[in-house]
Amino acid sequence: MGLIEALILGLVQGLTEFLPISSSAHLRIVGEFLGSGADPGAAFTAITQLGTETAVVVYFWHDITRIVGHWFRSLFGRVPRNDPDARMGWFIILGSIPIVVLGIVFQDQIETNLRSLWIVAFTLIGFGILLGIADWVGRKELRLKQLTWPHAIVYGLAQALALIPGVSRSGGTITAGLFLGYERRAAARYSFLLAIPAVFGSGFFQLYKTIKDPCLDAAAGCVPDIFTGWEIAAATLVAFVVGFAVIAFFMSYISRRSFLPFVIYRVLLGGALVILLITGVLLP
Repeated sequence: MGLIEALILGLVQGLTEFLPISSSAHLRIVGEFLGSGADPGAAFTAITQLGTETAVVVYFWHDITRIVGHWFRSLFGRVPRNDPDARMGWFIILGSIPIVVLGIVFQDQIETNLRSLWIVAFTLIGFGILLGIADWVGRKELRLKQLTWPHAIVYGLAQALALIPGVSRSGGTITAGLFLGYERRAAARYSFLLAIPAVFGSGFFQLYKTIKDPCLDAAAGCVPDIFTGWEIAAATLVAFVVGFAVIAFFMSYISRRSFLPFVIYRVLLGGALVILLITGVLLP
């Protein structure tokens, strides 16, 4: 059942990473119902996110190469420092700082206590409601070319909240963007670009830890005891393929529709999880 479970979790990761419904929460919940009956662990989540984030790189390849190229050239005066793409490079760097700092400071809590299903349930509900309010009251007028330094910091702080399972990386940053007045598509686009440094950094760090000492993270669930390296690799590949398709769907969807279906889904899922925990069907 190891490979089957890994593929199922890879599918879940790909389906949920880019939707504002929290992939880490879904991996945490689905893991409880699979044969292992165990939390896949923070390391498994971070490593499989390498697959979905690679999908972001492929989908936004032209944007990424243009931003990186203009940013580097601006350092040597070959491109004006106020060039929109050069500024975007700085905004992504600035917005990545909060999640890096907080991820290091609270690493132990992130991998243990914060993965409680009670926390997952209440963050699903609470941040789902926040997303709904932001989508309702947000002006949805600003575009990415109007991004400012203070707004980049707010986006970064919102992304850092995704260290808590149930918040959702895309959900947190999109919610912040909507409150700031950005268009739905602009908020989502920046959310995906902003996640690239953080997700790759976290994924490769967890991969390094797992290879160096497979049972170092035993408190959060020793990953190789649940899945082998090949099973994690297979899950990551599935996450990449499915994730790419979900990005294309999501960017098209939010150009025409609201986030209400995702808000309703989050609240219902969180409520169902609370009932399962109260009745003892699941242990936190």
